[in-house]
Amino acid sequence: MNNSIYQINKGINKSIEFRGLRAQYIWYFAGLVMGLLVVFAALYITGAGTLVCLSVTGSAAAYGSIKIFGLSRKYGEHGLMKAAARKRIPKVLKSYSRRCFQHLSEKEK
Repeated sequence: MNNSIYQINKGINKSIEFRGLRAQYIWYFAGLVMGLLVVFAALYITGAGTLVCLSVTGSAAAYGSIKIFGLSRKYGEHGLMKAAARKRIPKVLKSYSRRCFQHLSEKEK
């Protein structure tokens, strides 16, 4: 069986990675680039100087890419979704009536 013509692909079901960005962070980075293109075009059309356009979009690009790479490094592939879900869990459950517990005890009888 050494003459097999089929090659084994060992990267199946792995998440996409591009220069350290994993999974959804690639889309965030693409959105940042598209947004910066729109901002640059809007500034240029309104008559702002070229240096002003470049400095605004360049500083926004540097800050945004540092933040996106930081999120990718801190949370990983699924960690950002888990952190967002964790924030939605209530700290305390308050019940001001015993109605739901009384209903359960009636069913048991």
